[in-house]
Amino acid sequence: MNLLAVDTATEACSAALWMDGAVRERFNLAPQQHARRLLPDIRALLSEAELAAGQLSALAVGRGPGSFTGVRIGVSVVQGLALALDLPVVPVSSLQALALGASRQWSVSRVLAVLDARMDQVYAGGYDFSVVAQGELVSAERVTAPELAADPGSGPWLAAGPGVAAYRDQMAGLIMAQSESDCWPSARFIAEIAAPLAAAGEGVGAEAVAPVYLRDEVARKKGAR
Repeated sequence: MNLLAVDTATEACSAALWMDGAVRERFNLAPQQHARRLLPDIRALLSEAELAAGQLSALAVGRGPGSFTGVRIGVSVVQGLALALDLPVVPVSSLQALALGASRQWSVSRVLAVLDARMDQVYAGGYDFSVVAQGELVSAERVTAPELAADPGSGPWLAAGPGVAAYRDQMAGLIMAQSESDCWPSARFIAEIAAPLAAAGEGVGAEAVAPVYLRDEVARKKGAR
């Protein structure tokens, strides 16, 4: 199976090509450059793999939460490709992809993924990788104050993501094993989560793919972070 995945929900812009378990990825920290970089990165990946777009089996996209503009860019590009190529799409949580990457990087099974939601808030979700390889959601994804990001419970937890760096002081009292900030949602892990779902026929049509924002306030409040 050949699957193309993208994630543009944060400052990171990434595209990955999954080919029967082998993965190629283009990943860049490129704030406000997603619209310019994403399609060239996709074309470069396909060219490097000597793969035509018509040979793709499915698509996957980080459906958020994250930057409202960033999420829309990724979803719109994937919807356009899905319509043009008549392919199914697997929407994947950007928080889940972040958590999977952190779990692999630091060899832990319980990850609290944290993104900066601005306005003194974070997007957070807790995933357990001890049983399900792609992660089981055990602490609901939500937008919340940093100090309320984690539910009390058994640990240890690894807090990971750019939201940790942005609100380290507010999150200092949470019960976690450690805190790490140099971890981002990545198309590589979007692809890893999506591949078994696509193989099982769980993709959806382009019209059913929708951004997940977790809140309705698209515009930042005047004077907010």
